[in-house]
Amino acid sequence: MAAVGDRHGLTGTGPRVLVTGGAGFIGSHIVDRLVADGQGVCVVDDLSTGSASNVPPDARLQRLDICDLASLREVFADFRPEVVFHAAAQTDVRRSIREPDFDARVNVLGGLNVVRAAVAVDARRIVYASSAAVYGDPKRLPVSEADATRPISEYGASKLAVEHYLSAYTARGLIESAVLRYGNVYGPRQRADGEAGVVAIFTRQMLAGEPVTIFGDGTKTRDYVYVGDVVEATMRAAAGPSGVVANVAWAREVSDLELFREVAAATGYPNGPTHAADRRGDIVRICLDAAVAQRTWDWRPSVSLEDGVRRVVEAARAKLEPAR
Repeated sequence: MAAVGDRHGLTGTGPRVLVTGGAGFIGSHIVDRLVADGQGVCVVDDLSTGSASNVPPDARLQRLDICDLASLREVFADFRPEVVFHAAAQTDVRRSIREPDFDARVNVLGGLNVVRAAVAVDARRIVYASSAAVYGDPKRLPVSEADATRPISEYGASKLAVEHYLSAYTARGLIESAVLRYGNVYGPRQRADGEAGVVAIFTRQMLAGEPVTIFGDGTKTRDYVYVGDVVEATMRAAAGPSGVVANVAWAREVSDLELFREVAAATGYPNGPTHAADRRGDIVRICLDAAVAQRTWDWRPSVSLEDGVRRVVEAARAKLEPAR
């Protein structure tokens, strides 16, 4: 692990905010928004999947693993954040099934470390990036926060476990909390070499003229929400009432085949998909009722799938240009 204090670039004059996973996909977009709002931002990231280039120079970057409690406590004690956005996670469902101990180490023990470090310095609030994976295969759609949580992957179980830890700490009055159960978040900077970023994967493959594989018959559904809309909900959760658990999504099912057609239209991809066997741990159908977020924070998604996919494709094309 790198030593604490890799890069210092703190310039904000507003409240001090710490973002775990702030060099990653969603986390870096949160950091951009916080910096634009004039807040002093410290990013904690081990750069295992994130990139230092995603972190703006006006934020402080501390390269460390959230599983290293001693170093984490040192950063928190030095920076003393008022609000903590916890976005660091192991997000690969396949890996969570293959290596449940690794998944639990990062997501459960690492998440608990973040909570304990925040409580130790009297941080006011933690905003936690949870996941629709906590619901498993729901009995009805759209699924609401009042519905049962029945994870079918170790990833979903680990995300839910940290929700429960946060709830316990909040119930004892140790810290305020807000939990956001994100749908399938997509947008620029999403990695195209994992298994979670389907929009990014399809975009990379189509722009390269490669075959595009759909697992199963293409009828599996997800609820896609653009990263800018997710950031807006996350900012509102930092300022709203404590103890809220809210879905952040469109409340609309999008099948794998529909997503394929959207990306193909944006990229000009002329071919059809190839199909492979379904994968263990994949949810069959999901979409999320976002009424709590709307009622609590007056939040609604605004970027349509067509517009969001177009933005991803434009960003991917722009990144390819210098390489040619």
